[in-house]
Amino acid sequence: MSKIKKNIFIENAEIVDISSEGKSVAKVDGMVIFVDGGVPGDIADVMITRKKNNYAEGYIVTLKSTSPNRLESKCEHFGHCGGCKWQNMDYQTQLLFKQKTVADALTRIGKLDVSTMKPIVPNTDNYFYRNKLEFSFSDKKWLTNEEIKSGETIDNRNALGFHIPKMFDKILDIKNCYLQPEPSNSIRNEIRHFANKNNLSFFNIRNKAGLLRTLMIRTSSNGELMVLIQFYENEPDNILLLLNHLKITFPQITSLQYVINQKGNDTLQDLEIITFSGRDYIFEEMEGLKFKISAKSFYQTNSQQAYELYKITRDLCELTGNEIVYDLYTGTGTIANFVARNTKKVIGVEYIEDAVIDARNNSELNEITNTQFYSGDMKDVLNTDFIAKHGKPDVIITDPPRAGMHEDVVSVILKAAPQKIVYVSCNASTQARDLSMMVNDYVIKEIRPVDMFPQTAHVENVVLLIKK
Repeated sequence: MSKIKKNIFIENAEIVDISSEGKSVAKVDGMVIFVDGGVPGDIADVMITRKKNNYAEGYIVTLKSTSPNRLESKCEHFGHCGGCKWQNMDYQTQLLFKQKTVADALTRIGKLDVSTMKPIVPNTDNYFYRNKLEFSFSDKKWLTNEEIKSGETIDNRNALGFHIPKMFDKILDIKNCYLQPEPSNSIRNEIRHFANKNNLSFFNIRNKAGLLRTLMIRTSSNGELMVLIQFYENEPDNILLLLNHLKITFPQITSLQYVINQKGNDTLQDLEIITFSGRDYIFEEMEGLKFKISAKSFYQTNSQQAYELYKITRDLCELTGNEIVYDLYTGTGTIANFVARNTKKVIGVEYIEDAVIDARNNSELNEITNTQFYSGDMKDVLNTDFIAKHGKPDVIITDPPRAGMHEDVVSVILKAAPQKIVYVSCNASTQARDLSMMVNDYVIKEIRPVDMFPQTAHVENVVLLIKK
């Protein structure tokens, strides 16, 4: 172990695994080395860039032999862009390691039995599956090694694309992205072209100057389209110039909106959003239900696979129509409204008030009358008085953020003692921690990973618990 130091070159390192964060793993002289861009089965020469007591980090200098599971990456930006880091790995291998990630977390962190785990649900479309992307403008685009080595003077450093990982002020100019279907690429590229042609200024995050700050594009499965541009400087003539051009060039835009944002961050929740043309929302549809999506709304970013996830959740509940269901962390009430027709009533709880308003509107839109939604911090709202008022739940569905559930929330769930708990998670590690607090009272009946984000390490997991 002591032989491995920072900035040394290791020859013929074998990539043997993938970490839970998605980096490939080599083991040399008993030391774990996290390697960018490797695929299990690769043999590579690796440069060590960071050394800690029990692990090191590095990158591949020379690929000596390739894994049978390695693919040629599809995207020209692969290796520079922070997304789609598994593009060089075949999809079946991706699924294998996602399933392994879930199993490892549940057994290692939660000390849980995973014998009831079902095979991961694959995603049908491995590209163009996202319904929402956010891009950033910059007047100091990040230069690739190839651009630097060329020695050419680059007069125009404007960029519209994604942040380079761990670099808040570096934007990679994206020409073609395989994550969101058209007209996403066409809109982004046209905005860049028009802005350059008309000398519209791109944002400088360090100097806090420039007109164009961010771009958000949302699409829906029924063909509706939302475009929202954040402007930093308030230049009415230039704003009107760009928005009019977009309206004329892309008449299929359902909702064209903008916002003036001179804050220190890009968040929208506390800002006034102005509708330039069309509606201030788009519709998503699922199994005959309509969901109203505003610029501030949360909605699963993979519409098709969200439907599969919600069907699995509903099936595991085995609803008969007589149950009181609590939907914790309900967001805009998508799951709550999706299962409502199979229940006596659904009580949704969510921290964000605007999301709760969306949830109520979605119930009204779909003529669903047996849902009730409440806002507030989960550990404060969900208490014995709340349960006494709304009825003891037969089923609890919980879909918390990556941090998982507060210990107080777990405690109240256990006191409520529903017959079934369906726990949906985007982070198997925090899910494992929470489940370990429940297994004295509940049996894990089924575990079902779901792939929502191909070409990445992210994986959703659904667990059914039955009261002992």
